[in-house]
Amino acid sequence: MKKSLVRRAAALGLAGCLLTGCASAGDISSAVVSPAPSAVPAQEPAADAEDLLAGMTLREKVGQLFLVRPDALDPSLSQQTIDDADATGVTEVSDAMAAFLAQYPVGGVVLFGKNITDEAQLRELIAQLQQASAVPMLIGVDEEGGTVARLANSPGFDLPRYESAAAAGEQGPQAVYDMSAAIGAYLAGYGISLDFAPVTDVNTNPDNPVIGDRAFSTDPQTAADCVAAAVDGFSQAGVLCCLKHFPGHGDTASDSHDGAVYTEKTMDELCACEFLPFEAGIQAGAPLVMVGHIAAPNAVEGEDGQLPATFSHTIITDVLRDELGFTGVVVTDSLAMGAVTETYTPGEAAVLALQAGADLLLMPAGLAQAYDEVLAAVEDGRLSEERIDESVARIMALKQQAGLLNVSDARQEDEG
Repeated sequence: MKKSLVRRAAALGLAGCLLTGCASAGDISSAVVSPAPSAVPAQEPAADAEDLLAGMTLREKVGQLFLVRPDALDPSLSQQTIDDADATGVTEVSDAMAAFLAQYPVGGVVLFGKNITDEAQLRELIAQLQQASAVPMLIGVDEEGGTVARLANSPGFDLPRYESAAAAGEQGPQAVYDMSAAIGAYLAGYGISLDFAPVTDVNTNPDNPVIGDRAFSTDPQTAADCVAAAVDGFSQAGVLCCLKHFPGHGDTASDSHDGAVYTEKTMDELCACEFLPFEAGIQAGAPLVMVGHIAAPNAVEGEDGQLPATFSHTIITDVLRDELGFTGVVVTDSLAMGAVTETYTPGEAAVLALQAGADLLLMPAGLAQAYDEVLAAVEDGRLSEERIDESVARIMALKQQAGLLNVSDARQEDEG
């Protein structure tokens, strides 16, 4: 594959609406009350994305499955430093990082507060990352509004700040749409293509230590209306959004950052509450769903019910894809969280998530180990190359829809 076909300085701008089946701002009420079912055709591989997939080696394809912190590309940093929010972060791409990226060509990065100082530095970092990557990267961030807003809460930026998702939810779907469209607009302006928002959980457990006012509501229907509005707002801004944390983190009593998390609900109870906002977001055209490290022993029979949803074929494939009809990209929650690392190695976690049906592996607790184990799993038959191709096709289609793959234009440049 010629690098000039896929390396894009122009990839920093997003082109047009990324999602399908979304109403305009003027039609927001109809979108959230009666969202039309959608097969999300934007996720089907386009011809150019298929061309790129066909020209990739297995190692290149496996790389597309990983989203990592920029710090994970610096071979001099320990995993502890990579994951430490208070440690000094990577703010520019070094030669050593570029060389490591050539060896482990990941599909994208997720920026955190320690990677961001001001507008000029952010733009330069994103440009350097894209220039160092043979295939344009997804550039992601957690910008929910409220306490979780890596850019808006940084002193180096003058951006709109919001009290919380819950405060916007109390004002109604139009306020949620306005907030999401504004956040999406400034992210797109910096070249950030993916926002890990909206939080799609229903905040039903007052003892929950991690969701709280990050959710739109304690009422499932109100949350559903607001999630659909948020998806529409991000779509109109031209930024990919992500529903999180399936099958629902709002009624749990512990934090998956620290250790194992369980929901005690039955499948009927999940369908009546937790799943409603996810269904609304899917019908509105959300391109990604994040699966959390939440076990559901009363909803899922057998061993799958004891596993974090991240590793549950029942939750990801049977429920999210087959029952709820999601055809987009499934991303794991961070694989460096305690709910994963207290039991699984980085390689085990990566392989289990792919076997369950996940597409994107988020921030493993050891990129090289996870990457090499996925390669080994294909070689020894635990994963088929067809299974890898299935996920990479979805990821490349996502990048195509984000305006990151200008393959046709590049092909004409080469032929000229």
